[in-house]
Amino acid sequence: MRYPQLIHHGAVTGVTGSCHQLLMDEGHGLLVDCGLFQGAETSPEGLAGANSLAIDFSLDGIKALVATHVHIDHVGRIPYLLVAGFKGPILCSEPSAKLLPIVLEDAFKLGFSRDQKQVERYLKLIKQRIVALPYKQWFTLVDTNQLSARIRLQRAGHILGSAYVEVDLRYPETGEKKRIVFSGDLGAPHAPILPAPKAPYKADILVIESTYGDRLHEDRRSRRARLEKVLEHALSNQGTVLIPAFSIGRTQELLYELEDIIHCRALKDSAKAQRSAPSAGKAPALDWASLPIILDSPLASRFAAVYRELDYFWDAEARARLAKGRNPLAFRNLLTADSHQAHLAMVNRLSRTAQPAIVIAGNGMCSSGRIVNHLKAMLGDERHDVLFVGYQAEGTPGRQIQRFGPHGGYLVMDGKRYDIRAQVHIMGGYSAHADQSGLVRFVTRMRHWPSEMRVVHGEPAAKEALARALNAHYLSQSREVDVQIP
Repeated sequence: MRYPQLIHHGAVTGVTGSCHQLLMDEGHGLLVDCGLFQGAETSPEGLAGANSLAIDFSLDGIKALVATHVHIDHVGRIPYLLVAGFKGPILCSEPSAKLLPIVLEDAFKLGFSRDQKQVERYLKLIKQRIVALPYKQWFTLVDTNQLSARIRLQRAGHILGSAYVEVDLRYPETGEKKRIVFSGDLGAPHAPILPAPKAPYKADILVIESTYGDRLHEDRRSRRARLEKVLEHALSNQGTVLIPAFSIGRTQELLYELEDIIHCRALKDSAKAQRSAPSAGKAPALDWASLPIILDSPLASRFAAVYRELDYFWDAEARARLAKGRNPLAFRNLLTADSHQAHLAMVNRLSRTAQPAIVIAGNGMCSSGRIVNHLKAMLGDERHDVLFVGYQAEGTPGRQIQRFGPHGGYLVMDGKRYDIRAQVHIMGGYSAHADQSGLVRFVTRMRHWPSEMRVVHGEPAAKEALARALNAHYLSQSREVDVQIP
């Protein structure tokens, strides 16, 4: 057998369950991510995604696990990996090292036990296994007469701590060298808070995500204008805007944008009020300064605290706001509902009173979490809006609301039918994933383009569209490439 070899254990039949094994030689392997399957997506063996938890491949020779970032579809099966007997280190970036125990504590409580002593023992084990790697520095995995292997993490711009992985392999006996790059999830350019990813210098083999491989995002200015329009509707219609969002990444980006919209509109309204007295009989101006932004997720609140703690990883724009005394992740309008009792009271009040509000609640695909109670209470009322800012996997309630909501359809949750009368908005521009042009640029901005690519982490149409686009770019430059869809 010729090395290196790649085996894909997930993210090949959809966008979840990321797990890729690199066989470096006959005795040494590396695992990149070990995530949960979500929605109707399936494992390579055709098992139902929700039940594909057990590790169904051999761990022989796997020296380490690299976690590209801490989203559950990339790290959610780590507890099962440990149960299966994995003894190696968990390598990740320095920010991910702070976030990963929080994510895995939540996963452990959901899948294994809420017994506090068991949770504490498990978290101690996780923290012992984590090795935090600085960005841009090589870390040696193997150094023998037969194989020299090292890895380096580079910023991926997807969420705080996200990384793409460069693996440098050298075979001293033959003199052969190989550079394999795993993209993980790549962020969109000009996304809030984090710097955009920069392409690596080179790759011989590239494993690249394709979540939005078949589309282009709108630019930040136009998506912000659309977001502002939805907020205006909420204020004028005395309704609530429900935003399903995962606790880490998307939520923090939304808070950042919402703080700036409210800040700018409040300044404009104040200046306008000073210039002119209100006219008799005229409707009062929308009160942006008092619009409550409700973060209904204890987990998201914990992540926001870590984001604030690690503000030195933010981009220049975000740090400039901090320098001016603004805090985009802890502003005056921001309210939290930490306890379950507070959450239920919030749902009841917003559904029964005419108080405009913005609610950000997990989970991002509406398959569980607090967003479900909000949807049950408000989907049937046209005063409210549901705003999707992230990818919705096939088979999830979020995808069903997107599909049937605009046509006056309904959603079945917990065996009960809920008519969809709330307005439904989809804003792909707020995706934390790069679009097709961003993914292609990641390849074409390398000094040495890869000769082999594996397109993963996307629905069939997205993978095929990205593969066509990559092949077209290579053809235009008279270059050869082998683009595979595993």
